[in-house]
Amino acid sequence: MADFDEELDASGLNCPLPILRAKKALAALDSGKVLHIIATDPGSVKDFEAFSKQTGNELLESKEEGGKFHFLIKKA
Repeated sequence: MADFDEELDASGLNCPLPILRAKKALAALDSGKVLHIIATDPGSVKDFEAFSKQTGNELLESKEEGGKFHFLIKKA
């Protein structure tokens, strides 16, 4: 996994909470910083793809590992 600046563990949370928490976490980061999100909601894969398109933040990585979903989002 690539380097990241902040980590957000949204395990156990269902849509839309992982997105809302990520939005808040990204707001606190400087431009160019990377947020690593861990989620357990399978719907979060499509949610974070849509979120990235809508917000202009770059989805660097999206993968599933051991029943958890990992996302790396770079703040625009």
